[in-house]
Amino acid sequence: MWITGKTDQTLQKDQLFTMLCKEIRTLAPGACLSYNLRNRLERFSKDERKEIASRTLDGCAPLFVVCQRGNAEVVEYLIATCDANVEQKGLYEVSDDHSVHHVTPLWCAAVAGKLAVVKCLIQHGADVNSVSDTGSTPVRSACFMTHFDIVTFLVENGANISKPNYNGGTCLINSVQSVALCEYLIKNGADVNAQDIQNKTALHYAIQEHRYETTKLLLEHGADPFLKSKYNDDALQTACIKGAKEIFKCLIEMFKYGPKRIAEGYELLGSTFLDEHHDMQLALKCWRKAANVRLKHNLEKEVKDHCKAFQFVKEFRNLEELETISCDQDLVRIQSLLICERILGTSHKDMIFRLMYRGAAYADSLQYQNCINLWLYALQLKIKRDTILFSDTCFTAQALVRLYIDMIEKFNCGHITNKVSFEDAYETLELISSEIPASMKLLTIQPVHKRHQSSFDIMLKVLTHMIYVLLHISMTEEQQHRVAVIVNRILRLDPRTCQGGFSLLHLSVMKTNIIYNNSLLEDQHMMPFPSLEVIQFLLECGANVNATTLEKGLSPLYIASQLKNYKTEVVETLIRSGAHIDQATFSGESPTTLLARNPDCHISLVSFISLKCLAAKAI
Repeated sequence: MWITGKTDQTLQKDQLFTMLCKEIRTLAPGACLSYNLRNRLERFSKDERKEIASRTLDGCAPLFVVCQRGNAEVVEYLIATCDANVEQKGLYEVSDDHSVHHVTPLWCAAVAGKLAVVKCLIQHGADVNSVSDTGSTPVRSACFMTHFDIVTFLVENGANISKPNYNGGTCLINSVQSVALCEYLIKNGADVNAQDIQNKTALHYAIQEHRYETTKLLLEHGADPFLKSKYNDDALQTACIKGAKEIFKCLIEMFKYGPKRIAEGYELLGSTFLDEHHDMQLALKCWRKAANVRLKHNLEKEVKDHCKAFQFVKEFRNLEELETISCDQDLVRIQSLLICERILGTSHKDMIFRLMYRGAAYADSLQYQNCINLWLYALQLKIKRDTILFSDTCFTAQALVRLYIDMIEKFNCGHITNKVSFEDAYETLELISSEIPASMKLLTIQPVHKRHQSSFDIMLKVLTHMIYVLLHISMTEEQQHRVAVIVNRILRLDPRTCQGGFSLLHLSVMKTNIIYNNSLLEDQHMMPFPSLEVIQFLLECGANVNATTLEKGLSPLYIASQLKNYKTEVVETLIRSGAHIDQATFSGESPTTLLARNPDCHISLVSFISLKCLAAKAI
């Protein structure tokens, strides 16, 4: 007999599974499994065939793979002959962002547009409302891909089109790119005003994507244009932010907005055309329309006071003032920011994004001070809105620090004449350090999110880089004292990275203490650590030279003694400041051991070991 024993059976099963996986990944559309493979599989009992079919490779069982590929005949065979589990989830990678999700075979077939497979799975009892790891149903995924035939089939077989995913996204929200699909869903009971966790409706998304026909359809079926998202955007404001000019016109024709609202709409629309599409003439045209509306209805602008971030420029109030500045491109761009801040408010994400974008444009044209003013303002707004534990806040802080270091390097090389001002650098340090106590407290509250921990670790790196920046700016004794006071205050809190438990002194001796940029290359001037100046300053401000990490018991001297971090002057500074050269880690290794193995180390280690240490070691 072909099967001779338990060991042979196990081996044969392994071989069959390997053959099955190989074959299903190379099958042509509409093809069946080979006769040889089917014959060998069918020599086993149904339970054994099920066991083979339930195995996974790279997180996916054979049934999951053929569902994605669309081989309906093989799907039928695996379910009917091998009793494959129709609910066994596999890993599906989204091509757009490469995120990986845990989904059912039906979900996979629905998103892949394989109607024949979907029908086969439903026929064999697949749960039509099963959900992925994000709470998304098969019908919702089919809506996103606009597979109309699959959506209709699933609905006819009991799919719940009102069931949102965990973020509140509905089938209708996922279908705004297809007028026909939206119409079908509405006819089948979809709620046109259902909101997701951002309080956005399908109308918001249709406008964001400039879907004019979908927008009209939703409005005709009762979509509320006055519902607001969490950023306070209703339909009209969304159209203005996204530059959806035709939808903006449609809305002001269909609904009775007051003259102030229409004027602000034109102003915001003009700002979008300037900031997003670089169309200055269209922006000025919109602003002139707004000015005429204000003139006709005798409406005055509520203009804010002058602000350093906007170079103390004041917003135009009428047509005459607009024409005065219309030929100055820089002033026009500042007007755009002023308009956005007045209408959207300082906490709106689009407002802060435009500050960052405009700041980057200033940096590219070597107008560094204007960039610093905008980015520092953006950092203040982000911290006020969120905390330093948010990735957006981290991004802004890192961008600002990189700019400071870049300016210092270019100034030292004689490439620019702009200096980093003490007040700007000090304000940045003070702003970030003032948030450390609250952030440390927040990180003790369960549940703790990894992204918040990561942001906190980044901010501690930012602090060490800010100290580096300040130490490379000419400071008076009074200014140096002000910095020392802040640093001492931070050190008394003893903040540690969530990953590794490193103190500021630990970070300052590490080569891996890097503020990353968007480039694939790491410029040398963006890697200032280990930094002797920062280490000395931290020690002067009261840093504990023998502080150890909680997980491995690593001291700053131990890390500085590692070959990748080694600098003679750094190691000597730590030792002369009281670092114990024989202080062992939890694994029993000491700085002495590392330094003795380092061919670049010419420090006389014996002279730094005290009689007390030798006695303790002997005992």
